[in-house]
Amino acid sequence: MISHSHQSIWKITLVCYYNTFIKLLPYWNRTGEMAKSLLASSLSVRTKILQTGVSLYNTTHGFHEEEVKKILEQFPGGSIDLQKKQNGIGILTLNNSNKMNAFSGAMMLQLLERVIELENWTEGKGLIVHGAKNTFCSGSDLNAVKALSTPENGVALSMFMQNTLTRFMRLPLISVALVQGWAMGGGAELTTACDFRLMTEESVIRFVHKEMGIVPSWGGASRLVEIIGSRQALKVLSGTFKLDSKEALRIGLADEVLQPSDEATALEQAQEWLEQFVSGPAQVIRGLKKSVCSGRELYLEEALQNERDVLETLWGGPANLEAIAKKGKHTK
Repeated sequence: MISHSHQSIWKITLVCYYNTFIKLLPYWNRTGEMAKSLLASSLSVRTKILQTGVSLYNTTHGFHEEEVKKILEQFPGGSIDLQKKQNGIGILTLNNSNKMNAFSGAMMLQLLERVIELENWTEGKGLIVHGAKNTFCSGSDLNAVKALSTPENGVALSMFMQNTLTRFMRLPLISVALVQGWAMGGGAELTTACDFRLMTEESVIRFVHKEMGIVPSWGGASRLVEIIGSRQALKVLSGTFKLDSKEALRIGLADEVLQPSDEATALEQAQEWLEQFVSGPAQVIRGLKKSVCSGRELYLEEALQNERDVLETLWGGPANLEAIAKKGKHTK
């Protein structure tokens, strides 16, 4: 039996708990609504970032793009050439052969310009990235690296190239890096921004950053983890391994090894390899790439919504109706 005094104390305690709950209820409701609002805002921002033509960084991140551009303009040399073919495949060429196609400041600026051009190429379906004269890219021009030796300049350059290569990666084009000769440092990072990597027998990919006393800073480490896994990526980065075509194929960094090593024949074979993935209407290929990008970068609910949004632009469209009219069997 519980005594009357204990019953009184218990009732008083319950009343106190109840009164406290009533007072806190509006606060909890507001907090819940605030949390939902913040989550919705976060999801909206993430989804918006995936849209083409949107920069990854701005002044709120401490990134002043125009100031960085003025610095990069001081280091001329080389070019980034773009050829857009009628079959919807683009050819992006790194052209600074006197320096093994190393990125000058001007080339970094041009790369962003070419990415913006590709963002607006609505007929595009695929893209091949390669270097002139049988060399992919040896990284950054050391003249620019030496001149930009302060941590502030290093971070500014990092943000500029992270922004450029992230926008490149999000292009609604299926991209292939054709690696001939060496792909080192920043050149190795560039290969990871492509959807696929083809190598010739003599080519080598090497992340030499550790030997330069730095780490990959153009997004290459993060993308490498996604491609080959964290354990393998740590080995590759910390061991500064020279990944020849066989080893790159073994660990999953390369997708195929092409037999010819001369520039023209390898480029022709790379186009033939890519055509198997970009055959069909441009809007469908671009929609598939967008869906894969959202699945990689967004939360599940956002990615599912993005799939529905892409489907809405295709369902009942010309390609869909034509396919239905043909009544083709897909088991052959």
